[in-house]
Amino acid sequence: MNFQIKQITAEDMEGFEALLNCFEEAFDDKKTYGNNRPDNSYSKELLTSDTFIALKAEKDGVVIGGLAAYELKKFEQKRSEIYIYDLAVSKPYRRKGVASALIEILKPMALKRGAWVIYVQADKEDQPAIELYSKLGIREDVLHFDIPVVPQQSK
Repeated sequence: MNFQIKQITAEDMEGFEALLNCFEEAFDDKKTYGNNRPDNSYSKELLTSDTFIALKAEKDGVVIGGLAAYELKKFEQKRSEIYIYDLAVSKPYRRKGVASALIEILKPMALKRGAWVIYVQADKEDQPAIELYSKLGIREDVLHFDIPVVPQQSK
């Protein structure tokens, strides 16, 4: 399949919007990716930061997949880790190498930033993601905890 992968920059707000649309559709999650999108000022600040990476996969000018990742500079050694926060491919283009290609493009970017590893989480129920990541890396079974920053209402 013919597609191109490009990094999204602050000059490509249309591409960033298309990436959000792709995530919304792929994850079937309008609440997170559609209802309260950031304004252009916030998005441009994020895209120009040295800690955020956004990649899009395009076929015939249409975004068919993408990833959003963050560089985490470590304190214990002079190195970084790259965390893939979101990775999605539109349904008609899944299992065609798009996700693997996005990660392959991310690898030299991570190396250039001094990263020693790229890591990603997958939900236990997301078997396709687990299969993909198992092919590309070493599995670690960990627990993930969300700690609210706003006090919770007592029930």
